[in-house]
Amino acid sequence: MATRWLVLADDLTGAADCAIAFAQRGAGAVVSWGQDGGGTGPVVSYDADSRGLTAPAAADRHRQALLRLLGPDRILLKKIDSTLRGQPAAETAATLEVLTQVRGRAFGILAPAFPATGRTTTNGHVMVNGRPLEEAEVWRRDHSYASAGLVAVMAEAGVAAAVVPLAVIRGSGALLRDTLMDLASGPASVAVCDAETEDDLRRIARASLPASPGTFFIGSAGLAHALAAEAGDPAQADPVPPLASANGTLMVVGSLAAASRAGVRRLIAAGAMHFVPVEPDALLAGPDGDAALCQQVQSQLAAGQDVLVELQMHGEPDLSLGPQLARRLAEALTPALPSVGALAATGGETASALLAAFGVRGIRLLEELEPGVALGLTLGGVSLPLVTKAGAFGDEDCLGRIAARLRAVRLGGGA
Repeated sequence: MATRWLVLADDLTGAADCAIAFAQRGAGAVVSWGQDGGGTGPVVSYDADSRGLTAPAAADRHRQALLRLLGPDRILLKKIDSTLRGQPAAETAATLEVLTQVRGRAFGILAPAFPATGRTTTNGHVMVNGRPLEEAEVWRRDHSYASAGLVAVMAEAGVAAAVVPLAVIRGSGALLRDTLMDLASGPASVAVCDAETEDDLRRIARASLPASPGTFFIGSAGLAHALAAEAGDPAQADPVPPLASANGTLMVVGSLAAASRAGVRRLIAAGAMHFVPVEPDALLAGPDGDAALCQQVQSQLAAGQDVLVELQMHGEPDLSLGPQLARRLAEALTPALPSVGALAATGGETASALLAAFGVRGIRLLEELEPGVALGLTLGGVSLPLVTKAGAFGDEDCLGRIAARLRAVRLGGGA
């Protein structure tokens, strides 16, 4: 029997880049969200949309989602941000609480490394491109904890954790299994696993599967790929329907990450997409300018032209305005939906707002274009090929490759 999974994520792009790990190995994987979100397929990846919440609110949202979605036969992957944004400690504490309640015991295996994107874990500390996370742009812009030491991070939510060092990870499989079993029977509730390579993550997954009912995993897409690879042969997904369209691709960039902003500059220089900059002040002023913005976008899409919409950022942006700006931009673009042939969005807030405004209730994952970049098919009010990408993932040519792949899909009709 194929292993059944629940991925519980704190944002949409994270839910997608974990689910695609299973989908590309043939499993039916669907991303969902909201009060009615869920599913019955082999892999259900749920966006709890808790990235911007306080620790108590994020924990409560995870409790409610787990009580509703975690069936007795599903293994849980609690997806966290590989750079510790959001409330991973509080959400882990809530997960331990619920699993203890419904399964009698709980033990978490924490491995947030995503080596393909430069995120690793050494001596229990999160690193980005070989340097401590605290030195990275993403930490300077947004962080929840005093340091990126994972034992200390977990302790902030009252969770006892212990590090499993690389020497154990890279030792024999029996040594790693015994170490994890010893930790699970001791005072620690979470094993913090070092990992610097994809092989390290595969070793962790191999030693942990099949998982006992109370064991769950905590990590990012790097761990999802390792678990999917080690879990065995999945059930086969249904055929993909035709995706051809003469309308253009709508790409919306709302992420602050330097990688996304550099990608926009490359696309503008290449001249392959019609560029539409959008000023935050214009959105916050109200809907008076929405019609002109939408008409410009829709006319280009209807003519088969790909359109790049970028939410402009100047100086030090107010991060608290992010959700409001994402919603307003989505509202302004919604009337253009009939002319959209394919959709791409960078940043979880941006993607969530667009899909909600477009009446989308879920995403069927189809293909991983590159690490952290997922191609899927929207479910619900409209059926469109969609690419989601966390803002910081990919190099400056990533957006160009996304645009080219979506153009091939909508002109060729197949994923």
